[in-house]
Amino acid sequence: MTDVRPTDEVDGVLHTLFRSDQGGHEQVMLCQDRESGLRAVIALHSTALGPALGGTRFHPYASDEAAVLDALNLSRGMSYKNALAGLDHGGGKAVIIGNPDEIKTEQLLLAYGRFVASLGGRYVTACDVGTYVRDMDVVARENPWTTGRSPENGGAGDSSVLTAFGVFQGMRAAARTQWGEPTLRGRRVGVAGVGKVGHHLVEHLIEDGAEVVITDVRAEAVERIIARHPRVTAVTDADVLVRTPLDVYAPCALGGALDDGTVAALTATVVCGAANNQLAHPGVEKDLADRGILYAPDYVVNAGGVIQVADELHGFDFDRAKAKATGIYDTTLAIFDRAKADGIPPAAAADRLAEQRMAEARTGALTG
Repeated sequence: MTDVRPTDEVDGVLHTLFRSDQGGHEQVMLCQDRESGLRAVIALHSTALGPALGGTRFHPYASDEAAVLDALNLSRGMSYKNALAGLDHGGGKAVIIGNPDEIKTEQLLLAYGRFVASLGGRYVTACDVGTYVRDMDVVARENPWTTGRSPENGGAGDSSVLTAFGVFQGMRAAARTQWGEPTLRGRRVGVAGVGKVGHHLVEHLIEDGAEVVITDVRAEAVERIIARHPRVTAVTDADVLVRTPLDVYAPCALGGALDDGTVAALTATVVCGAANNQLAHPGVEKDLADRGILYAPDYVVNAGGVIQVADELHGFDFDRAKAKATGIYDTTLAIFDRAKADGIPPAAAADRLAEQRMAEARTGALTG
């Protein structure tokens, strides 16, 4: 973003970068390539545990400020996610501004790859909303620090498979904590968003014997599920879904799904889903706890994908990555146990455990 913009817009971006509740990021890069039309933000929250690892989101943000804020939130979440997943990686994230259906080109992705490469390995990128394995294959032509590539290009392929598997493990842990058994059999689970991750999660739930209700903004995504599983029920939108009698609510689309209105309307007593940054604002986690709703922190349960792409950096082995993702069950149980022992919501307990690991890494770096 090297072009001159109106002062109020520049001020808005700068304010977002330096506002007190978004502090602590090591580096934020604002990227622009006029020839390809690329406009992007790369945010590195922490490299205490190792090179920052996180995906590339491609989205038509309403403003530059919104794009920067999303990159900051997502990169911070990746630091915590990677720490609790036991990975030797810090947290980073990139967002590309624009509608991927309209502006995504090979030239743009190559330009983006050059910006990531300029960081010299401090940031390893992968897929996220709006980007796919085939896109990472293109990015990798300019940037060696790219994961989430296709198997024919030395990668692991679609990371949504293990993301969904990890969410299912977290949901099993929540079921054990809430109802005494680590199964969803006989439970009614509402899945909001049945795209890359959500449709795999539905498969796990049906195999486990759950009753499944779904919704998605794309009719074709819903139709794909119904065609395969006629007993799955569909509702019109997420607002209807949260008011539908459920045992478990699984937000699997974009962030901010758990706001004041949603929490007040929820019928489910467990929330466990794949979406990033589900809590719309601080305090929502306490509201959930006050209502007796057990919340499985999103960045804990959706870590299967980052476990997969991290494994790719060492020569991908699916069984090895799946075994590590299975550990999400035990990690989630440990968080619920700590939350109960400390008298705090699970989200706060997860934060404490992640911050403890990052602090220990920083201390070790200073004394080593």
